[in-house]
Amino acid sequence: MSLPIAILVLLFMMHVPACCKATDTISVGQALTGNDKLVSSNGKFAFGFFKTSSKSSQNASNWYLGIWFNQVSKCTPAWVANGDKPVTGPTLPEATISGDGNLIILDQATKIIIWSTQANTTANTTMAKLFDNGNLVLQNTSSSSVVFWQSFDYPTNTHLAGAKLGWNKVTGLNRRLVSRKNSVDPASGMYSYELTENNGSARFILAAFNSIPYWSSGEWNGHYFGSIPEMTGQQLIDFTFVNNEEEEYFTYTLLDNKTIMRFTLEISGQSKILLWVENAQDWVPIYTNPKQCEVYGICGAFTVCEENKLPVCSCMKGFSVRSPNDWELNDRTGGCVRNTPLDCSINKNTSMQDRFYPMQCVALPNNGYIIKDATSAGGCAQVCLSNCTCTAYYYGNTGCFVWDGELINVKQLKCGEITSIDGVTLYLRLAAKEVPDVQGTKNNKQPINIAVIISASVASFALLALFLILIIQRNKSWLSSHRVKKFHSGNGVIAFRYADLQHATKNFSEKLGAGGFGSVFKGFINESIVIAVKRLDGACQGEKQFRAEVKSIGIIQHINLVKLIGFCCESDRRLLVYEHMPNLSLDTHLFHSNATFLKWSIRYQIALGVARGLAYLHDSCQDCIIHCDIKPENILLDASFVPKIADFGMAKFLGREFSKVLTTVRGTIGYLAPEWISGTVITSKVDVYSYGMVLLEIISGRRNTSKEFGTRDDYEYFPLLVAHKLLDGDVGSLVDQNLHHDVNLEQVERAFRVACWCIQDREHDRPRMSEVVQYLEGFLEVSIPPVPRLLQSIAGNHSMRAEFSDANILS
Repeated sequence: MSLPIAILVLLFMMHVPACCKATDTISVGQALTGNDKLVSSNGKFAFGFFKTSSKSSQNASNWYLGIWFNQVSKCTPAWVANGDKPVTGPTLPEATISGDGNLIILDQATKIIIWSTQANTTANTTMAKLFDNGNLVLQNTSSSSVVFWQSFDYPTNTHLAGAKLGWNKVTGLNRRLVSRKNSVDPASGMYSYELTENNGSARFILAAFNSIPYWSSGEWNGHYFGSIPEMTGQQLIDFTFVNNEEEEYFTYTLLDNKTIMRFTLEISGQSKILLWVENAQDWVPIYTNPKQCEVYGICGAFTVCEENKLPVCSCMKGFSVRSPNDWELNDRTGGCVRNTPLDCSINKNTSMQDRFYPMQCVALPNNGYIIKDATSAGGCAQVCLSNCTCTAYYYGNTGCFVWDGELINVKQLKCGEITSIDGVTLYLRLAAKEVPDVQGTKNNKQPINIAVIISASVASFALLALFLILIIQRNKSWLSSHRVKKFHSGNGVIAFRYADLQHATKNFSEKLGAGGFGSVFKGFINESIVIAVKRLDGACQGEKQFRAEVKSIGIIQHINLVKLIGFCCESDRRLLVYEHMPNLSLDTHLFHSNATFLKWSIRYQIALGVARGLAYLHDSCQDCIIHCDIKPENILLDASFVPKIADFGMAKFLGREFSKVLTTVRGTIGYLAPEWISGTVITSKVDVYSYGMVLLEIISGRRNTSKEFGTRDDYEYFPLLVAHKLLDGDVGSLVDQNLHHDVNLEQVERAFRVACWCIQDREHDRPRMSEVVQYLEGFLEVSIPPVPRLLQSIAGNHSMRAEFSDANILS
């Protein structure tokens, strides 16, 4: 459920009880013990000691000092002082102001200080106050503006409205969230949520064990984080991001103070926003990220995570839950243990040797390593058997991989659906008794008459064939309507049969175009829905492009990305089915005289739409997706000339924990960034460079390699001419002459400036695509860029530029 819709629905259901009067301060000489508590003046929060409900006697006597929601029926701590150091024993603990002015927890039996605010205070002049926003503040009794310590600076697993998440650049204080250990123990768990900075851009990262990131919020673009577009358009929360000389932090405020809401990092490693619904007497989640099986190590070792199954975690074959009590408390990170130890011997009778159990259609676990010498599945298996620490192997197109020790993050995929494209078979090593001998033994059974078996089999197959013939015609129309229904619902990607696509395209008779990997044909689903079918040619490169395209665009959706409807994967045939773009590709309208002419307003919206699509790929997907081949031919236009980025066959995936990658050259000459040519590492800035070149062509209506722009040799290369004209303040003459000056000159100059910033020699000088969007929308001012020095050398070789302007390069 999206955030805006969920909020509107739940607000109608919410009811907040009336506030109650109680003290909200504790001063020197006062103490809280037992059921004593402070209550904020609005009655929303309470501060005091509490116990967590537990079936275990181990936690039953543990006392914690904390802040909780006072107006809900479920005990829900928002902050805990001593989560890692509970007060144990029969004696009641005490919270008081100590002699040095700090708030402390005192074990009355031993007189030992369990916890302290450890602030630099002035003795006997402090008091603790619980504010209406849930912040506990240690302040000066005579001047409330003097704050010695506050709970908002030390959050546990909950981010309350008004609190800051981020850094104090002066003191080095890092405010972050840490998950609880389990549902009854508020001790620190294994997951954290904190603000990080990469190449000058801020984002929140979810990480396991404080060092293994598994989800990113995307960059802050001035309005929302890239992976959380739900932040816009909602009516409950006002978000703020601050970055100045002293602090960099994110905070939010509730627009309705009666709302009871919490943002929390759950035991599951997921970040959630929950609203208290009085009618339901429960917390209702309205936002959750990421998906459960995307959380690193959520099920522990030797487990399988399956997203659409409850519970999502289960033990692998031959394993049992290590700690059932922990699993009952929602902590499954302990994983599973073997039922039978491995034999680890290769010299005994083969019946006693370890065997391999095939786990089909799974995503491979982390930390496998390749064995280059193993060139067959049998050889790969033998390598694993010869190493006592080896627990699994995989053999496929990429070679032999083996795993030592624990297997973590194995995900069960759905065979037959698009996710199975990357699903493989993992061979799990088990003791012989855990894997029945598939060969079987005779076991003194009486021989069976072979003739009887053959006769029965023939009869069975005959009946089956007759049955199939009867139902094929009956089901044919149902299958067609089922696919049409699934297409309209937008749920998932359709797996087509080759015969279906052959029929839909009239045996691939109406060709729409061709590229380096195959041809595109027009077709119809159920004679009414127009589709475009790309038939890939070439076994090796076609397979690589097929997997890249399905992996990328098959799992993402955006108004400026072409929609993948389905695919076909039969034998050596590889086909991709897209929504049909009636206005073809952008190059058709820019460079062909017989196509529909694009007026300026449409061109500017196309430029903006392409920028938004690229910004989404770079910042808002789980991995940063680098397209690697942005050019007019790969920008399609729908019936309303809305641009759609297409052809993801060269796309490169970059995990959020990495900022750059080394890969071989891919793309099209004329749009390649300098770092491709130099062979250095690349980042998403290669797409920025290509976009800049495309933007110049959108404005001019001609190829950048055209020789028709001016007479001076230095100015013949159009990008170089634009850079010089910007310095001279004269770019109006460079606009497509067919527009007859019917343009917005302010937008023209802004677009030219953006384009020239995008094609700077050094990637660090180019803007991010999210910044490009803001430039084109007018939210940010664009300064005049310098002339890229590399363009001077490019301009000197016109023949080479013309010869290779349309050449494709693929790794």
